[in-house]
Amino acid sequence: MKDYEPEYRRWCERAADDADLERELKAMDAAAMEDAFYRDLAFGTGGLRGVIGAGTNRMNVYTVAKASQGLANYVLKSFPAEARHIAVSYDSRIKSDLFSRVAAGVFAANGIHVSIYTELMPTPCLSYAVRALGCAAGVMVTASHNPSKYNGYKVYGADGCQITTEAADAILREIEAIDVFDGVRRIDFADGMARGLIDYIAPEVYTAFVEEVKAQSVLFGDEIDRRVSIVYSPLNGTGLKPVTRTLREAGFTNITVVPEQEQPDGRFPTCPYPNPEIREAMELGIRKAEEVKADLLLATDPDCDRCGIAVKAADGSYRLLSGNEVGLLLLDFICAQRTRHGKMPEQPVFVKTIVTMDLAERIAAHYGVETVNVLTGFKFIGEQIGRLERQGRADAYICGFEESYGYLTGSYVRDKDAVDAAFMICEMFAFYKTRGVSLLEKLNELYAQYGYCLNTLHSYTFEGSAGFAKMQSIMAAFRAGLTAIGPKKVLRTLDYGEGLDGLPKSDVLKFLLADNCSVVVRPSGTEPKMKAYISISAADRDEAEQIEAAVASALEAFFT
Repeated sequence: MKDYEPEYRRWCERAADDADLERELKAMDAAAMEDAFYRDLAFGTGGLRGVIGAGTNRMNVYTVAKASQGLANYVLKSFPAEARHIAVSYDSRIKSDLFSRVAAGVFAANGIHVSIYTELMPTPCLSYAVRALGCAAGVMVTASHNPSKYNGYKVYGADGCQITTEAADAILREIEAIDVFDGVRRIDFADGMARGLIDYIAPEVYTAFVEEVKAQSVLFGDEIDRRVSIVYSPLNGTGLKPVTRTLREAGFTNITVVPEQEQPDGRFPTCPYPNPEIREAMELGIRKAEEVKADLLLATDPDCDRCGIAVKAADGSYRLLSGNEVGLLLLDFICAQRTRHGKMPEQPVFVKTIVTMDLAERIAAHYGVETVNVLTGFKFIGEQIGRLERQGRADAYICGFEESYGYLTGSYVRDKDAVDAAFMICEMFAFYKTRGVSLLEKLNELYAQYGYCLNTLHSYTFEGSAGFAKMQSIMAAFRAGLTAIGPKKVLRTLDYGEGLDGLPKSDVLKFLLADNCSVVVRPSGTEPKMKAYISISAADRDEAEQIEAAVASALEAFFT
């Protein structure tokens, strides 16, 4: 008998709250049973994320309730009675609304006040509500940009950031001590509402969030043509209402929404990977942009914390810009506008992740802005905003971004915000267009001034228990020591596993290569993937692409 078989049988007997789970359990073969029960769904600084379905290694009402009980125990032990308040939001994914109600019912059963949005709302709206309502914690039910079979459960601290490593460890200890069936206190969502333990977040909170986004403008009275033609896709997620409301209130009324991707739909029928980083997710938007001859295409992921764009090239085709390229443009635009109008704060700070293009540091330095590098994950950028706030310098933060299409230009939330990104990109685009400059022309100006740099991301999927072991062996192989990666010598290896530069320990390796090139490798914290980030500095794009191809080919051997 396998170790997981008794637990499987127990689920067959007791998992009666969701008919979908009962049917799935009965239909499981040996392989499906092993994958669903060989471990508990991992809980970390990103909370939970996994395939929706039956089992301890799946997202379902029981694993969500167990995690919620662990969070409730943590809040009860860590916060005084008057501060025991949790905000909840959810996206368009399958069962997101159900999981959010289950979580709210667990918190309420433990005597914790719960405030939940009346409808699905983006991740940044959850971060905002935590701070606006003075909550001890927040929960966002989402799997961000993952395929439709996934869902997840992000946990936020009282500061509006995703939880720290220390908090995650403390919550995990609570979760591990709980029996998934017998250790959870729950009441029905409607009962919690009737007893006043659960209430809805007032619309004024959402309105205040929109006003904060609009306040990020750096035009400072400069005129722009707001009639630019914009095509927008929420990729069947949460962005439709907040993005279009913000843009329209800011005067951008020439907006066409991609009809097939307009309404929330957790099946994501037109884009299996609802991620604006991936061209396939942007194809319908590009077609609509071609149809209406739009100036700009915007797309946000399902929980509306990532934003991708495409702009019209000189030949009339639409070119997708990378997260790094958009980030460079925004950083330069914000710095230039603040400098020109005398609005740059004292000792200004820009924050980026270690895998984000190093060229951003040269731009920031040109404007006298300090760059702070942090680990991968926007929570670390949020933590830096909190650090500045504690120093009485919250206004010193002018922006932060990560290569994976995450941006934030203010301190009103502590996570990446695609509503803010969409607004700022539209203002930047209109500013340059009004002056006869395209974003592609502006990007080439930056490369001419600071040097050409190419950053690429390569992802490798490793599913199941065998995949998990394979990822561990790959990291061990990289740690064995490299003298070169393709044509580039390794000058230095940075192992963040033991903590470097004051950053928390993280399973990340960065290889500093000759000629200002680098490679970063790490397992994903939220998906069964390994990621390799390649950064190449060269004389021009053609040379950079040739070098990148050689480096990528050398890395390929490790992942096969």
